[in-house]
Amino acid sequence: MSEEPPRNKPADEIELREVFLTFWRGKWLIVTVSLGLAIVGGLASRIAPKSYVVSSIVVSVSTTSSGGALGGLGALASQFGGLASLAGVSVPGDSRKSESIAVLQSELITERYIQENNLLPIIFHKRWNADLGKWKDANTKKIPTLWDANDYFKKRIRAVSTDTKTGLTTMSITWSDPKVAAEWANGLIKLTNEYLRAKAIRESDANMAYLNAQILKTDVVAMKQGIYSMLQGELNKAMMAEGTEEFALRTIDPAVAPNRPASPQPTIWTLFGLFVGLLLSSVFVYYRPPRR
Repeated sequence: MSEEPPRNKPADEIELREVFLTFWRGKWLIVTVSLGLAIVGGLASRIAPKSYVVSSIVVSVSTTSSGGALGGLGALASQFGGLASLAGVSVPGDSRKSESIAVLQSELITERYIQENNLLPIIFHKRWNADLGKWKDANTKKIPTLWDANDYFKKRIRAVSTDTKTGLTTMSITWSDPKVAAEWANGLIKLTNEYLRAKAIRESDANMAYLNAQILKTDVVAMKQGIYSMLQGELNKAMMAEGTEEFALRTIDPAVAPNRPASPQPTIWTLFGLFVGLLLSSVFVYYRPPRR
């Protein structure tokens, strides 16, 4: 009985075995490089500049002012639409809510806050000579302006997002100092409330002056009664603005300085270094020339 000839192993099985042996022969190089880069990544994360993120959650209080006296004002404004329109009387609602969020992240508020707190040397600290108290570059064209600070603030420091379901707005501030970041977040909200409160008082004063002038121009009793009711509503609005610090935005969760930075994260940097080391060492082991 004749013996069967040995069967040839499939080519893919032979190739896979050779690849495995190649990596096995270079296993110590792969392990050394991978662990080395993992350690480097971990150490780099320790010495890299840290960035902290603080968040403050606010809600527009416009919905709370839609009832009561201001609600009556809205009904009267509908009844005497032409007069109310001329006087500038409007019903608070979604428009005021949108205005509050828009003002919070507006250039007006940002630049005013930066100017009032002298933040230009802090935001552009790399270009500021703290010892001499002046900019390092003497060229006036290269000195940062409020526009530059506002643009940097908008792109790199502040982020505002609104949850359409809950109506809650979250403002986040990213900076190297957690206490400063929290101070900026709370300060911007406070300045927004102060600005909108002063604006509401000015508008109410102007509306009341107009309505008082209209009372003198009409002898129609019903019209006078409507104007008096509108005056009462404007007076209530002015009083509410005067006595309410959180006039436009109510803080649900104020910003607090965190203990841990948002970046860099040592675990992620270490794993990234491990992955890069594994990839590079594996490629080197696979493609290096064979020893003679």
